[in-house]
Amino acid sequence: MSARPPRRAGGVLLPTVVLVMTLCPLALATDPAATDGKPKPPPEPEVITATTSDGVPVSAWYYEAPGDGAAVATVLALHDLGGSHKSLEPLALSLQAAGCSVVVPDLRGHGKSSIARLERAAGDTSQAEMLKSGDFLAMTATAGGRVRDQSSVRGDVESIRNEIKKRGDGEKLTLNKFYLVGSGLGAAVAAGWSVADASWPSLASGPQGGDVKGLVLIDPAFVTKGFSIAKILGVEPVKSLLPVMVIAGDETRDAAKVFDQLKRARPNGWFDNRLFDAETRRNTSPAKDSEASLIFLKLGSRLTGDKLASFRAADARQPDPARLILAFIKSAADRGR
Repeated sequence: MSARPPRRAGGVLLPTVVLVMTLCPLALATDPAATDGKPKPPPEPEVITATTSDGVPVSAWYYEAPGDGAAVATVLALHDLGGSHKSLEPLALSLQAAGCSVVVPDLRGHGKSSIARLERAAGDTSQAEMLKSGDFLAMTATAGGRVRDQSSVRGDVESIRNEIKKRGDGEKLTLNKFYLVGSGLGAAVAAGWSVADASWPSLASGPQGGDVKGLVLIDPAFVTKGFSIAKILGVEPVKSLLPVMVIAGDETRDAAKVFDQLKRARPNGWFDNRLFDAETRRNTSPAKDSEASLIFLKLGSRLTGDKLASFRAADARQPDPARLILAFIKSAADRGR
């Protein structure tokens, strides 16, 4: 990691550091190789629909990895409060172009995933503004019985996960290389569902849970209308077992708080890019970025939430969320996650 003066582009303050992505050449890649010098357009997104156990129809957009080979990973991306798949589409397209299959749902009360009981009451008001903590808990829910495929409680993320499992081909769309990315509220929902996913007991036929191989929290919200990430951060696998990357911007309020809580259970396994010593030209974190199970990366940007998640640096040498997520996936895969 090397120091570099900040600079502005398009009104956005670009990062004050440049990550040397030797751990992941994909992190510095642009679009996949073209055929005969002409870029091959990626597949158009497909709409996936599912219904939760409490009757909410959830719509998700599936951006299939281009080309004939296997996807780098399957990424499920969850938007911030008031967002939708559209607000994360730039991130989805960047990850798709780099070889990932990406699924982006509209969480209940957002976009196309309307809640019937709120339709009349909402009127011209966004349903997202009417959601309460119970609605956010329902987004993360998966429980009921011992057999997951027959569970009686299926929330937003679980319902889409089940569709991924049904449609999965082991190459383009798979739970074997499954990563969660959440922005703002979506980060708390992603962490909460990761805990719920891991709680399913194994059967004689094999494991039912533990699908998540890594978790990316972008500008995570600590508390949203009473729904808090605090307890979630103290429960495995989020507490110390899952690789976690936290991405923050200059205006991010809660990311450092989330990171500091997770550090307690990983005293020697974390990396923080704010700890760069210009005099010695080295970072003083206890672990290298390529070896840490918990990574904090602050980008010099005033963007927040889904806008930060979808920011794409014009200069391929500059880190942005899409490139950092790709590096994180490669690093986690190399360490056997």
